[in-house]
Amino acid sequence: MAAATAGQGINNASFMELQAMKHYSSSKLPTFGRRSANMSIKRYAFSSCSLSMNGCQGDDHDPTAPIGTIETRTFPAVSTPALAVESLNAAIADMQSQPSAFDSGIIRLEVPILEQIEALDWLHSQDQSLHLPRCFFSGRNRITISDLSQSINGNAFNPRTSTSVEDNDVVSVAGVGSAVLFRSLHPFSYHDWLSIKRFLSKNCPLIRAYGAIRFDERASISPEWKAFGSFYFMVPQVEFDELEGSSKIAATIAWDNALSCTYRNAIASLKMTMARVSSVVTRLRQEASHAYITSTDHDPSRKSWDKSVNQALERIKGDYSLLKKVVLARSSKVVTSTDVNPLAWLGSLKGEGKDAYQFCLQPPESPAFIGNTPEQLFRRDEFSIFSEALAATRARGGSESLDLQIAHDLFSSPKDHHEFAIVRENIRRKLEAVCSSVVINPEKVVRKLSRVQHLYGRFSGTLRSEDDEFTILSSLHPTPAVCGFPTEVARDFITDTEMFDRGMYAGPVGFFGGRQSEFAVGIRSALIGKGIGALIYAGLGIVEGSDPALEWEELELKASQFMKLMKLEVPTLATTV
Repeated sequence: MAAATAGQGINNASFMELQAMKHYSSSKLPTFGRRSANMSIKRYAFSSCSLSMNGCQGDDHDPTAPIGTIETRTFPAVSTPALAVESLNAAIADMQSQPSAFDSGIIRLEVPILEQIEALDWLHSQDQSLHLPRCFFSGRNRITISDLSQSINGNAFNPRTSTSVEDNDVVSVAGVGSAVLFRSLHPFSYHDWLSIKRFLSKNCPLIRAYGAIRFDERASISPEWKAFGSFYFMVPQVEFDELEGSSKIAATIAWDNALSCTYRNAIASLKMTMARVSSVVTRLRQEASHAYITSTDHDPSRKSWDKSVNQALERIKGDYSLLKKVVLARSSKVVTSTDVNPLAWLGSLKGEGKDAYQFCLQPPESPAFIGNTPEQLFRRDEFSIFSEALAATRARGGSESLDLQIAHDLFSSPKDHHEFAIVRENIRRKLEAVCSSVVINPEKVVRKLSRVQHLYGRFSGTLRSEDDEFTILSSLHPTPAVCGFPTEVARDFITDTEMFDRGMYAGPVGFFGGRQSEFAVGIRSALIGKGIGALIYAGLGIVEGSDPALEWEELELKASQFMKLMKLEVPTLATTV
């Protein structure tokens, strides 16, 4: 089946100088057609991350060298996933019979489906024994005025500028296999960012690299997080996109002769993956688990938690101390009578509401990192940048009047305002360093989620340079909301105090794209796998005025969404440490 073509032009951002990428045309793309970026090859001598393309590795290869071609080929829409897979297989067979003229490239083949099918259902329908990497990312619904308490103490915001920054018809994305995989044990660097960006183009906006970065890349990696490395990103080999009112299935081929991964090898690898993909999609049933908890072990224990909080308060109150806030976390190991399906757990979290990001990242034969986070780190739409300040927590009230009273207490609390102000002003300064303009609107309101409510502020700005995306990522993470302030002082305190590996908990989770990038903060998350059960993570900020007992209760509130949604039974024999 041949794709309808709309010309094959030169991409003006052909990485002529990778250190200074240019802003190039963002004209509206046709519904069907081929969009390409044909590039000349130019070598750069940078150290790089370990790049693996379906197992092909090249230690001497320069991962920042421009790619020969970047294309998206869109085929006519069909009515079912089975017909879409058939269309993709025919297109792959055509490509196999036509050798590429380029030594390197990435080509996305996509087939629209005239029905909205949930991406998580598609991922659940794939055989979990395939031992392929898999990913899932779902953006949250737009934040509307009704989500925010505007009138507490007369502090309102301008509703004309409160429209959502999540304005995209892609609801969620699921992927299996990796056309391109980026993973390394060293901290994520500018060169690593360039090595990912070389496979992306504004003309092919749905070629994206999904993944996550560790909270503290300097810390030693514990065994349960080993497969993730310091960062883990993948361009899915086979991808299912859930759109507003429709769906799309795509297959991506990536090759680079310099990596000993040829065009022929890439197609052969994709055909193997396609042969193992199920085109029958069954709904993921959201039902209570029949498992029961055999043990729960908190790290730190309640006694150790009180000690750590008191040590933090002593440091904060010190006459010569720089520390103003530190975020301490807890890892709760929950062992159940039977293994918990991470996608079923994620499906239950997803059903809780549309006011949070949902994600799943799972390397081959590894635990799955899943989460349901309300917090956005940043979103880039070409040169526009958006971010948020989110801090302080209260439960929702059982009645409208009680809920309003709790929100009023949160908004007027000096302790909570201090915690929130530290987060907001820190983000503002960092955005102003790389943006030509920054607007904060609203500056402070209460954002209501299904179970909790927080103090919230929203930022928008304009980047001076496209390279500033890396600067934004590296400077915003970790925010004072998940680390503390000043950052390095707080991080050192966390390193000295916490005895468990946070891994990618509280780290950036999301995707890089040619036109858009978006990252959430990986809180309200868990690591789930055979042999480890579920490691549920939760944390909170310690500032002057914090009380260890109240903060422990808040930890229980934050972790409760996992336990309540799965309705895990707790027998009398369960032990809690």
